[in-house]
Amino acid sequence: MLNYLWAGMILLGIIFAACTGRMPDVTNAAIDSSKEAITLCITMMGVMSFWVGLMEIATKAGIIKSVSKRMRPIIRFLFPRLPIDHPAVEHITTNMIANILGLGWAATPAGLKAMDSLAELERERGNPEYQDKKRLLGGVSKGRTASNEMCTFLIINISSLQLIPVNIIAYRSQYGSVNPAAIVGAAIVATGVSTLAGIIYAKLMDRK
Repeated sequence: MLNYLWAGMILLGIIFAACTGRMPDVTNAAIDSSKEAITLCITMMGVMSFWVGLMEIATKAGIIKSVSKRMRPIIRFLFPRLPIDHPAVEHITTNMIANILGLGWAATPAGLKAMDSLAELERERGNPEYQDKKRLLGGVSKGRTASNEMCTFLIINISSLQLIPVNIIAYRSQYGSVNPAAIVGAAIVATGVSTLAGIIYAKLMDRK
């Protein structure tokens, strides 16, 4: 669907430029944007490599595991039916820690593993929708309904409380911001509110 949406927007832009005699502007914008995209990718690669490296060091040093244990009361509150010693717990906490540090890209692998583990949990519970492993697609049975734990995790992952919005800071730095880290306060408030709203919604739907 998104492919059609983007293709339609590009096509409309080209048609509009052709009708208004601004095709040279479209050509120049395409060239300039390509150059900016490569520069931005290089900048983001350095920033993300640094933070992902720190996450890997923290994992090897046992820091992530220690923090995961301290987060168990939060996990128990968010996922009351999830066994505290289940493998999904570690993946969920790793994903949450990465998101809190603003490492959205680093959080993705842990998020996928968490969804797979939650699907495996449903299979262990005897849920017929998850009995056929071959039909699992990205942790959710294709054409079936996600479990409450999956929905709650997805909401928390999307709302994504962030204390250090690394990506936004990198973008602001790339485009010449005088104080790229000035966004930190606003990001904490915005993501805090969105996370709180997501948790309330998840709990209300879970009761239903």
